[in-house]
Amino acid sequence: MSIKTIYLAGGCFWGVSEYYSRIDGVKSSKSGYANSKVENPSYKEVKTGNTGAAETVEVIYDTEKVSLKTLLTQFFKIIDPVAVNHQGEDFGTQYRTGIFYTDETDLNTINQVVDYEQRKYEEQFALEIKPLENFFEAEDYHQDYLKKNPEGYCHVDFLSLSDLKADNSRFIDQDKYTVEKREVLKDKLTKEAYEVTQRSATEKPFSGEYDRHFEKGIYVDVITGAPLFKSTDKYESGCGWPAFSAPINQSVVSLHHDESDNRQRIEVRSKTSNAHLGHFFTDGPKDKGGIRFCINSAALKFIPYDRMDEEGYSDFKELVK
Repeated sequence: MSIKTIYLAGGCFWGVSEYYSRIDGVKSSKSGYANSKVENPSYKEVKTGNTGAAETVEVIYDTEKVSLKTLLTQFFKIIDPVAVNHQGEDFGTQYRTGIFYTDETDLNTINQVVDYEQRKYEEQFALEIKPLENFFEAEDYHQDYLKKNPEGYCHVDFLSLSDLKADNSRFIDQDKYTVEKREVLKDKLTKEAYEVTQRSATEKPFSGEYDRHFEKGIYVDVITGAPLFKSTDKYESGCGWPAFSAPINQSVVSLHHDESDNRQRIEVRSKTSNAHLGHFFTDGPKDKGGIRFCINSAALKFIPYDRMDEEGYSDFKELVK
């Protein structure tokens, strides 16, 4: 009774299948075609986009080892939920995103996770949520593709698997560091903080509250309160924005290609809120690893060391001693 199945469409199934195969509690992750209008379609047929099928992974898991909530939370770390009919470099209806279920009792958990994740975006999700109509296993060469071809194409970032480790998960516990509904968020944040975190704006150089701020303590996500950076990693870069040599833990931020303003940059976002924080550069001091996390003050809230107990951050005091 503890063995259940969920079907996840997240673009090219090679990476999605491999990703879930690495999660403890997942017994099987098979690549296939879901909700096809054609009986047992071939890969060649699905590629035409005429079958209605979506490349999908059948995830069979043990609920005593991993929950559906965890599987779905991780799903949102490997997809772009607002992209229409494409993921990564793949385009077509067969690469649309979706969560297909066979057990009606799973729908409550699915809706809870999706509703929570939607709070992190202004755009509405382009994500299908519906009962599974059918599922046909893909050809043998598609099964365990990345195990057979380690250098094969994959749009999935496997780094987020480390979020499941106990020591890392305490930094991004979404039961503790929650995202409020959009209307609450607009009232909670200053206009500048909203523009920075939600619309990827950049505050004026040398104008931020924490640019020349070097007090002992930690800097947290202004939306969720999740720890992001610590004072011992902050340094004066002269760039006009707070600069850090590293995040407080690798699990708290995600990096994304940014081609806005006709520039090639790496954007930094908060894992718990999906808020835009700033950008990542490799022009930092050599004695600090050459790394510069260039972060907007408006995306941060500072917790002084002597108030960390009072504010609920006692577990992180040892990191800034």
